[in-house]
Amino acid sequence: MEKREFPATEVRLLASAKSAGLEMKAFGNTEKVQETTQDSFNDLDFAIFSAGSVQSIEFAELARSQGCVVIDNSSAFRMDPKVPLVIPEINEEILENHNGIVANPNCSTAITLMGLYPLHRRFQLKRFFASTYQAVSGAGKTGLDILEAELRTSLGLPLEQNSGVQSPFPHPIAHNLIPHIDSFREDGYTKEEMKMKNETKKILSLPSLQVSCTCVRVPVIRSHSISINAEFENGVNIPDAKEAIESFSGTKLMDSPTENLYPTPIQLSEQEACAVGRLRIDQGFSSGLSLWVVGDQLWKGAALNAIQIAESMIHRNCLPFTY
Repeated sequence: MEKREFPATEVRLLASAKSAGLEMKAFGNTEKVQETTQDSFNDLDFAIFSAGSVQSIEFAELARSQGCVVIDNSSAFRMDPKVPLVIPEINEEILENHNGIVANPNCSTAITLMGLYPLHRRFQLKRFFASTYQAVSGAGKTGLDILEAELRTSLGLPLEQNSGVQSPFPHPIAHNLIPHIDSFREDGYTKEEMKMKNETKKILSLPSLQVSCTCVRVPVIRSHSISINAEFENGVNIPDAKEAIESFSGTKLMDSPTENLYPTPIQLSEQEACAVGRLRIDQGFSSGLSLWVVGDQLWKGAALNAIQIAESMIHRNCLPFTY
C-alpha cells in the first residue's frame, strides 16, 4: 500500500488477542496491533480480511453493517452469488454493484486468469486443463519453516532452535512433489482444484466453461506456476496471441525459448505483474494454445489484488454503499 501510495488517512492493524500490542511500521508511523472487536470497524472505508474463513464469517457482516467495505482474501464468500469475485484487470465493472463485501479469488485462479483472459478476449475460451505448481509459502510461514528444516536435515546441517513445528503437508516436501492441496472430495478432486473451476466460471461469466485442474505443491519458496492447455472457439495463431498478452495490463510476455527466456518463480517473486511464456499451438486441440503462467501468489494472488480492488472502488466512486 505504501509503494502504491494508497490514499489512507488512518490505518488500523487488527488481529487476534494473541497479537494485540505488537508494533509495526505502517505509512511512516508506528502502529500498535489491536484486537479485533465489534467496534474495530467504526469510521473505516475498507477492511482487508486475511485471517481465514472462520474470522471472515465472524466479522465481515459486522464490518459491513458499520459502512465498511470488506475485501476478503478467504474462500468464505467467493461463490456467494451476491458477492463480486474480482480481478480488477478483468471484471472491475461489477464493483459498482457491490453490497459491502468483495471477494478476492484463490491465488492460483488469479494468476491463471492473468495469462488466460487476454487470450479469451481474442479467441473466446471454450475449455482448459491446468496443472499448478504451488510454492510452500502458500501454506503460510509454517510451510517455509518445514521446507527449510527438511532441506537442512537432508544435507546433514543442524536445525534451527524451535524447529519442531508440525508440517502442513501430508508428505515430505523437500526434494518432492505433492499432488494434494486442501482436502479431497468424494470424486477424487481436491477443494483447491475445484476453486480453479468454479471461480474461473464466475469471474469470466462463463457458466458452461469446461475446466479440469490438478494442484501440486512443489519445493519452491515463493510464486506459483501454472501449465495450461486451452481450447478456443475461434482459430488461434501465435502472433495474435502474443500481441493479446503484450497489450494486457498486469501481464508481460517472456517468451523466447531459444534464449531460455520464460518465466520462473524466482524471477516473478515480489513482482506485481504476472508473466506468460512457452506459448505454442497446442497439438491436442484443433484450436488450442499451450502456455506457462507464473505470478507471485502473495502479491497478485492475494495482497496486491485486494489493494487493487480498493483502488478500483475509489476510482469508480463505489463509496459509500447502501447497506
